[in-house]
Amino acid sequence: MIRILIVEDSPTMRSLITSSLEGLDGPVKILEVASGFEALRHLPRERFDLIVTDINMPDINGLELVSFVKSNDAYRDIPVVIVSTEGSERDRDKGLELGANAYLVKPFEPEDLRETARQLLGVE
Repeated sequence: MIRILIVEDSPTMRSLITSSLEGLDGPVKILEVASGFEALRHLPRERFDLIVTDINMPDINGLELVSFVKSNDAYRDIPVVIVSTEGSERDRDKGLELGANAYLVKPFEPEDLRETARQLLGVE
């Protein structure tokens, strides 16, 4: 089973990301949380195969979350996809520099997110 953590403060966007990723092959378990703080609470409790995060969120933002995940031995191997309205090259470079494996700009095509997830998870 593929376990995915979605970190996004907008309920509408969480729903779109979830529906995009439910199209992956095989069983998928998705946990949706509304903030980076909530994500940090769930990381030690469950194993995740992929994290999809927004940047602009209350409390802990997506860049801080990526930095934490990639600097922690227990989580650094989890692929992280940033999905954000921040579309400048500087924002993208910063996210990738911190360790994100991919960066998609909103609005995105659901198939682009699915394909990115497939590549990072190594599923067809």
